[in-house]
Amino acid sequence: MDIKIGQLVPAFKLLDADKNEVSLKDFRGKTIVLYFYPKDNTSGCTREVCDFSDAQKKFSKKNVLVIGISPDKPSSHVKFREKYDLPFLLLSDPEKQVAKLYVVLKKKNMYGKDVIGIGRSTFIIDKNGKLRAEFRGVKVDEHVEEVLASLG
Repeated sequence: MDIKIGQLVPAFKLLDADKNEVSLKDFRGKTIVLYFYPKDNTSGCTREVCDFSDAQKKFSKKNVLVIGISPDKPSSHVKFREKYDLPFLLLSDPEKQVAKLYVVLKKKNMYGKDVIGIGRSTFIIDKNGKLRAEFRGVKVDEHVEEVLASLG
């Protein structure tokens, strides 16, 4: 199911780095930047998470929460969060159930083998839980500035 701009986004519950269950409904009334990334501590994902972290004050001024999701386990998120002093939630989607809901899985070629992995994607969800904007096939460079600009 592809989510369309203006539609309610699929609800979900996932564990955060500290193994607390987090529901998207917990954030109703706030604008959310929900971004999917392939793997903790890889070069592109590290650059992306650090870009979001560096821009945290800009997001806060706009009253926007940033939440990252990857298939990594909570223990990996703890190390990633601590290593880069990350100021936002990282959620664990090891079964890729939420990735499926948001249609961010894509075929990739790794070392000559076709695999299904996370396609770097970002969704802006408004205070009412509706999709306001989406970015698919994200390139890390300048992405955070693009997201900030779309927030007005």
